[in-house]
Amino acid sequence: MKRQDARFHGILCLDKPVDFTSFDAVAKLRGMIRQRRIGHGGTLDPFATGVLPLFLGRATRLCDMSPVEDKRYTVTLRLGVETDTQDMTGKVLKECDGSVSRADLEALIPEFTGAQQQLPPMYSAVQVGGQRLYDLARQGIEVERQPRDITIHHINLLEYDRDSRRAVLDVGCSKGTYIRTLCHDLGQKLGVGGAAETLRRTEALGFSLEDCCGYDRIASALEEGEQAFEALLLPLETVFRSCPAVYLSPAQDKMFRNGVRMDLARIHGVPQQHDGLLRVLGTDHAFLGVARASYETSELITVRNFCGG
Repeated sequence: MKRQDARFHGILCLDKPVDFTSFDAVAKLRGMIRQRRIGHGGTLDPFATGVLPLFLGRATRLCDMSPVEDKRYTVTLRLGVETDTQDMTGKVLKECDGSVSRADLEALIPEFTGAQQQLPPMYSAVQVGGQRLYDLARQGIEVERQPRDITIHHINLLEYDRDSRRAVLDVGCSKGTYIRTLCHDLGQKLGVGGAAETLRRTEALGFSLEDCCGYDRIASALEEGEQAFEALLLPLETVFRSCPAVYLSPAQDKMFRNGVRMDLARIHGVPQQHDGLLRVLGTDHAFLGVARASYETSELITVRNFCGG
């Protein structure tokens, strides 16, 4: 079957398997559905699993538009070891047999929550001087990095085994947070070192594991036919489900499709004050796109129209 630019349109939430890069995940789906136009939202390390939203066809236009950027992870922290990648796939640099109690860890966790700065690891996709850090790291080169502003909303200690010094943490954080680095920093502060042993993303871009499916389910759906596969896809509007909805009349629907600014006072559902995106619904509540309200000029201003191809 010839590969097409876009046969399918929508969001497929993949439960990414281990040992796949995010690019690998996209490439595999391209091969399965014979479609080029696929993007992803939120890079995951190869050793990590979990929520990886894939955007198909027209949905690729909203890869970078999600109003929800926070992420959530379940990570196994292995204390007593440091590696060059800050996870257990890397080269072990140091080991320590120092004892750590659950109370020690619980007392430390509050210090790592809230707004803070985090130094990106060398094994990361951050660019310095036009080069990816992981490319430099593979050459044995370490360069100076600038700390980045992040927020860790919560760290819940789910399990701790003192003998193996393994802790299972539930972490909610902002975009750009490195969980591997959090594990490294916790270990450093405890004086024994630490690294991420397993990592599973449980939420991303407003999607959770409940929204996800694996490659086996995708393959089964494709065997049943295109309609079965399309049933796995979430509509474009799902990305903006947290945004307030405004409702247009048939005449306003046509105006929005043509990029015309409209009087806020004439539009149903506009909130009193809202700085974020608004979900625009037209005739029969069909999703048309997203907009912002300009309260100064009393206009609804189109941010992106999803009516076309």
